[in-house]
Amino acid sequence: MTQTPPPLLGTLESALYAEDLEAAARFWTKVIGLTEIARLPGRHVFFRCGAQVLLVFRAEATRVPLRPDARLPVPSHGTTGPGHFCMSAAESTFDSWRKHLETHEIEIEADFIWPQGGRSIYFRDPAGNSIEIADPAIWG
Repeated sequence: MTQTPPPLLGTLESALYAEDLEAAARFWTKVIGLTEIARLPGRHVFFRCGAQVLLVFRAEATRVPLRPDARLPVPSHGTTGPGHFCMSAAESTFDSWRKHLETHEIEIEADFIWPQGGRSIYFRDPAGNSIEIADPAIWG
């Protein structure tokens, strides 16, 4: 018997991990232009990214097991090593994005057109996460 899952609306939030949350906050607000919407010093800083939220956690702080008296029953989580986060941008903005990143001395690791169409620019945030700005056309 096959059951069809209920429909989803899309991605609501994505998480990256960083040791230095102050450097992460400066990068995501000053360089990328996201709006900071929440912060718990030493644990996390959250940003609005279009209709989605980018969560940046200190992995060590989120791996702590849930306390019995916790106000919210959010399970522990966290990872090690760099992650990946991709933001979409209009095709007409890519040259401006490249120049903007270079002005902020952000090294561009890759900048190319996909075989199926659409451009991607890859670079790193201060925590070493792989960040991509892509034309939504890369997914058709």
